[in-house]
Order: sequence, then structure tokens, then C-alpha cells
Amino acid sequence: MTIREFKGSLTNSQPPAGISIYLQSLWFDGKGDWQEAHALVDSLPGTEAAHVHAYLHRKEGDLANADYWYCRANQSRPAVDLNQEWENLVYKFL
Repeated sequence: MTIREFKGSLTNSQPPAGISIYLQSLWFDGKGDWQEAHALVDSLPGTEAAHVHAYLHRKEGDLANADYWYCRANQSRPAVDLNQEWENLVYKFL
């Protein structure tokens, strides 16, 4: 799947079959459903989940919580806007 195909799937009612939980979370976020996006990664272990979790809290505006999750992901808060961070994460997990 390409990023173009992933973005195109945002017009569908469900995420594409067979994509990772991280991409599912980003898909729901791309659809404007922050709650569902967060619920998918909220209790998952690992740095990948922590990275998506960090992005979601940054988007929410809770920077202290976001920074906690960036630390758990071995990342620092990026100096790019949220749209670019979303795309970067999609690329990472495609």
C-alpha cells in the first residue's frame, strides 16, 4: 500500500483490511476520530505504540503527556507540524 492509497482509503467507512494496529489508529485519526485512534494504542506496549500515542497527545494539545510518550518511544517531539508528523508516521508503518 502506498501513502496515496492509504489517504484515499479515508473516504471508506472502515480501515483497509490487514493493516497494522498502528496504521488503524492513524487511519481513525485521519478520519477525525481521535477517541478511536487513541483507544487502539492506549494500552499497547512497545515503542511503536508509544510513538503513535505521543503524536495523538500532541494533537490533543497535551504536550506534557505527549512528551512522556515521546520519551517512551525513544523519540523527541518533532519540529514539524501535525500533518507532517501524521504522514511521517504513516510512512513509517506502511
